[in-house]
Amino acid sequence: MDEGLRVRDEGESREPAPRRHWLRWVLRDLLVPIALVVAGLWGLGQLRAPDLPDQAPDFRLVSLAGPEVRLSSLRGRPVVLNFWATWCGPCELEMPLLTRYAEAHLDVTVLFVAVDGDPQALTAYAEARAMALDSVLRIDDATRTAYSVSTLPTTVVIDSAGAVATSHAGILMPGQLGWMVGD
Repeated sequence: MDEGLRVRDEGESREPAPRRHWLRWVLRDLLVPIALVVAGLWGLGQLRAPDLPDQAPDFRLVSLAGPEVRLSSLRGRPVVLNFWATWCGPCELEMPLLTRYAEAHLDVTVLFVAVDGDPQALTAYAEARAMALDSVLRIDDATRTAYSVSTLPTTVVIDSAGAVATSHAGILMPGQLGWMVGD
């Protein structure tokens, strides 16, 4: 008799065999690969992050709203620096996450440091994405050198004492910024 064919007993039900358990499928075929991708991106972001000194390099940058922002004047509260560019696709994807974080965590200063663009183009970009103009800064050569950012986006978290707490190169995953800041 062919092993692929089976004769049904008289008392056997005609119902189809039960499908594999849906939870097992979700865990094995969906969540595990997603978790591996997220862990890989997170790990790569730590490896590609710039090598920064223990104390965050001070800077004086002009915001799109006009006033100068000096990093050392923000001591006493955590600061998130996000280095980005208008042409950067991952920066574009990450912008809403950072903007929502800034709106929900008023005790943390979130600064968007643009590495390209003239003031008019940056203002249009920021306004189209509901970014606060006083939090968007234009980078200068000294800051570019001090932070040695080579991958965009790059996010640097500075603690309330002015020390570099952590940094990440590449797009942030939801919830990652809160973990980096220590929420």
